[in-house]
Amino acid sequence: MPIKIGKKVCKNRITMAPTVKFNAGKDGIVSDFFVKHYELRAKHGCGLVCVEATAVSPEGRLAPSQIGLWNDDQIDGHGKIAEACHQYGALVIPQLHYGGLGTHPECGLLTSPTAVLWKLWDKDVMAKKLTVPEIHRIQQCFIDAAVRAKKAGYDGVQLHGCHSYLINDFASAINHRTDEYGGNTENRARFGSEIIAGIRKTCGDDFIISVRVSGCDPTVEESLGTAEYYVKAGCDYLQVSNGIQDISTIPHDENLPYNRVAGLGVTFHDHFRNIVPVSLVNGIRTPEQVRYLLENDLIDTVDLACGLLADPAFTEAILNGSPYEKCYSCKECGWGPRHKHPCPALMKRQDETWEWKNE
Repeated sequence: MPIKIGKKVCKNRITMAPTVKFNAGKDGIVSDFFVKHYELRAKHGCGLVCVEATAVSPEGRLAPSQIGLWNDDQIDGHGKIAEACHQYGALVIPQLHYGGLGTHPECGLLTSPTAVLWKLWDKDVMAKKLTVPEIHRIQQCFIDAAVRAKKAGYDGVQLHGCHSYLINDFASAINHRTDEYGGNTENRARFGSEIIAGIRKTCGDDFIISVRVSGCDPTVEESLGTAEYYVKAGCDYLQVSNGIQDISTIPHDENLPYNRVAGLGVTFHDHFRNIVPVSLVNGIRTPEQVRYLLENDLIDTVDLACGLLADPAFTEAILNGSPYEKCYSCKECGWGPRHKHPCPALMKRQDETWEWKNE
């Protein structure tokens, strides 16, 4: 069943979650590998493809091998992704990203709303507190990257606002600022809200603005409040994951066919019903789970990662019951440009063997 996201129509409720492939050069330019990677998921029926975390500034990358949209030289490669996905009727948006507490040390300093001691691998590192001029510069980097995304032909952008990255850092309990970017929920949401408003003003009403939000930073209630400010600023699609806060204490019925993280998406869907569409993610690895969530109106769209990495035809298995290769939870697909368990069905399709030889 189609769904309207912002001003655009998504042909079905199956979406591809952003998963970094760590396969770019230090110039952040998209290669043919990435074009084929996303084209294949669109070809097999994804209604919306969210391109992996795309750096808005080189010093804020999560890895030296991350793709980017921090300069105009990077537009052409992204344009090839957009064109490849559009030919199969999929909407396609890149996820715009700035590392914050998730910055790779080879790329830049850990940054944060306030100076905080943060565990980086096996070391404790003091993150740099951002000044207001630095905040404004990074916000403009997001807006400029969105403009480049529009020039590349994307349908919109997603802002990465979870997993300890900078937008999440501002919204979370680690933010102890006493100026307009800290304190109450509205102030902690201000960093992201001003980015959203800037993109909306610059890129227009028909440009999708999505935010991948944490469903519990520092609480579920405050995360819902943060998302309300994002929607008020111009966000028209929420994808819910987790962030800095430990969510293990959040009540969850273990008999449900989805996990605690996905349950946060269900909670957000209930809250934002008939306001903006909401997507959930995490641990959804069978067609039956997807159908349960959609048929019971528990969510608007289902964001898939591991299932689609293990087998790009997973969408077809959901839509028409065709065979698929299951996810083995080995992380070979998710954390590197290769497959440990290539799908036998896909190996037989000569026009699709490119990916299996090169990933």
